[in-house]
Amino acid sequence: MTSVYSLGTGDVWLVEVGVSNTTVNTFQLSLARLTAAGTQGAAAGAWTDEEGATNLTAKVAAVQAHTAGTPLGAEVRRASVGASIGSGVIFTFGGRGLLLPSGTANGLGLIAISTAGQLSDCYWSFDQ
Repeated sequence: MTSVYSLGTGDVWLVEVGVSNTTVNTFQLSLARLTAAGTQGAAAGAWTDEEGATNLTAKVAAVQAHTAGTPLGAEVRRASVGASIGSGVIFTFGGRGLLLPSGTANGLGLIAISTAGQLSDCYWSFDQ
């Protein structure tokens, strides 16, 4: 459905990721580690450190759905999203968060596992 990748400019920690349904179809999703860049979809944004500073270092890039097989690693979380607009899930990680190590092959992905990926709203919250 969507994924984020380290840009190799330092470790970051995922604090929270949220998904909410924008359709009336139920689906299951998995938050999984990705082991290679694969064939990524279009860019969906980037996260930088020191928001508001004039010299920002890009840390993480978000991409839309992969256009070919996604290079899956270990599953981190799994959830079902209900068949109503606004139904969703928020995964939170205690302590500092879930480590996304520096390195361009290191990613985290939200993967539809029971049906085709549904249109959804998604956000990723990071700490550095």
